Amino acid sequence: MAAVSLRDIEKVYPNGFKAVRGVNLEIHDSEFMVLVGPSGSAKSTLLRMVAGLERATSGELHIGARRVNDLPPKQRGIAMVFQNYALYPHMTVYGNLAFGLKLSGLPKPEVDQRVRQAAELLEMSHLLERHPRQLSGGQAQRVAVGRAIVKKPEVFLFDEPLSNLDAKLRASMRVRLTELHHSLRERGQSATVIYVTHDQVEAMTMGERICVLKDGEIQQVDVPRVLYERPANAFVAGFIGSPEMNLLQAEVEQRGDAVGLKLKALWLPLPAELAAALDGHSDAGEVLFGLRPEHIATVSRSDRGTVAIGARVQLLEHMGNEVFIRADVQGTPLTARVPAEQVGDIGQCRRGEACTLHLNLRAAHLFARSDGRRLC
Repeated sequence: MAAVSLRDIEKVYPNGFKAVRGVNLEIHDSEFMVLVGPSGSAKSTLLRMVAGLERATSGELHIGARRVNDLPPKQRGIAMVFQNYALYPHMTVYGNLAFGLKLSGLPKPEVDQRVRQAAELLEMSHLLERHPRQLSGGQAQRVAVGRAIVKKPEVFLFDEPLSNLDAKLRASMRVRLTELHHSLRERGQSATVIYVTHDQVEAMTMGERICVLKDGEIQQVDVPRVLYERPANAFVAGFIGSPEMNLLQAEVEQRGDAVGLKLKALWLPLPAELAAALDGHSDAGEVLFGLRPEHIATVSRSDRGTVAIGARVQLLEHMGNEVFIRADVQGTPLTARVPAEQVGDIGQCRRGEACTLHLNLRAAHLFARSDGRRLC
């Protein structure tokens, strides 16, 4: 078993700065867990504590059934892949893969078997006699991963391993690493992965579960779909998704029998089920109104809960099959994400021109303005 358990983990530096604040996280055996957050969220610090490169100030860290707080890295059953691959330039790929195994005293036949199995798994058998200077970025990254695989660790730790690659290569390597995880699991080999990234696209496409961090605290842990559709707070809502969720300050205001949101000079009537969900919240008067860009359309909709508003286009970002529309609604910024063919429905508008946007308020999210927690 290679489950990883972090219990009340804290990290306080000598100057008094508390980098990690009471983190509790259970990572299942053979799970692909992604730690994601902005710079300074302590995701790499957590990873280094699991690896034994940083010492936790308090709390308990377990790998499998063992408490590993006091164990050195080499006794923890982990293998780590860093952002900098740190390959030995004077050694061939074969030499880089075999070096750690030779140091551990394994017999030559077993070393050779492990190296060739890892090379085959990573589709780089033809690279074994090359030196690092003869490798592309993606190939060097595969060698770094292979160096971890040959150790047959209980837990793989990845610290932003794709950040040095170009966008196209990052996309292909995301697929390759995900397939590698499945292959190891199907072979019955320990395949627990803790993967650190600041890129929420990497997190959403690779993680079986995702842990969102901010300022050394966990904001939410769940599968990608739940994080996207039901964010626990405004920070998760704004961090997960590209382009990000529209988050606007609003006041709840009743007009006659209808309950709505007042955004500066704009008033949006809330669907009955959304208005009812606000009952019982003491701070529901001032809220953050959230709406994903894909829930703002440029064509007329007959759906219940859809409201049409006037807007002025500030910028069109053409992404191929879709367009991001950056618009201004009476001083309030909104971003819409629409299919490219719908741009014609707003008169082939250009920057500065008027348009009509249709907001699907049934898909809206409401958060407390005081602390950002989800209200409904």
